[in-house]
Amino acid sequence: MPKRKNTFSSWRRRLAQRAVHAGWAWVRRAGSVSAEHPGRLRFGAIGTGTGLAFPLGTVFGEPWIHLGSYCIIAEQVTLTAGLMPDLDLGPDPILRIGDGVVLGRGSHVIADTTVSIGNDCYFGPYVYVTSTNHSYDDPHQPIGRQWPRMEPVEIGPGCWIGTGAVILPGARIGRNVVVAAGAVVRGEVPDHAVVAGAPARVVRRWTSAEGWQPPLRTPAPKPIPEDVTPEQLAALADLDEESVARLAALDEAAAAGLAAPAAQPGPRLAEAEAEG
Repeated sequence: MPKRKNTFSSWRRRLAQRAVHAGWAWVRRAGSVSAEHPGRLRFGAIGTGTGLAFPLGTVFGEPWIHLGSYCIIAEQVTLTAGLMPDLDLGPDPILRIGDGVVLGRGSHVIADTTVSIGNDCYFGPYVYVTSTNHSYDDPHQPIGRQWPRMEPVEIGPGCWIGTGAVILPGARIGRNVVVAAGAVVRGEVPDHAVVAGAPARVVRRWTSAEGWQPPLRTPAPKPIPEDVTPEQLAALADLDEESVARLAALDEAAAAGLAAPAAQPGPRLAEAEAEG
């Protein structure tokens, strides 16, 4: 015989669940960090529109960390300058992050010496960038007790760093570079390249003389026209299959310089055209 559902208990559970979710949303808003609400953190610079999501990862050496404007730093991101907290690292910043940078959840940027990330770089989750590597010169000493090696790291503007990538000390990554998920990067990477593997190697590169080599296998996506409004995009998202086919036919006819097909638009297309 099936058990009778306890309506009162189910109602209480739903109410408690809603309260927990609402409370956690409030905690996340209250715990986030920005230039207007820095909390206990005193960064050397933090630009307009930049936010660090709560809960934060490990953050120390803030006076030597400079964050640009309109950066999105996700939950559990670690940002450190120096080997440990409360060191005097001199007059210059150690970690520089440019404008419009996105650091994915759980990423680490460890700047024991200079680390620079250019404007408009996007990091997937759990990317690890470090300017320090363990040494193992003395075979008789534990590796963790041997003095580490430090080399500056530079990531140029416009790069995409895939999930789980590791950027090692001394890496110099050029402009508009794609680092594949899980790649381990060391040394120099030229502009407009795609690197993959461990250790990472160039698997595709663009030059003004030859374009992409090897050639891209898929056509480039068409950007959204500048005159399209958000309301029109929302209306397009609700189109039925008939209306999508009609739009495709109109686009092909326009490209070929022909008259538009005579088929009647679907109801959702008519609404979208009316809104446009």
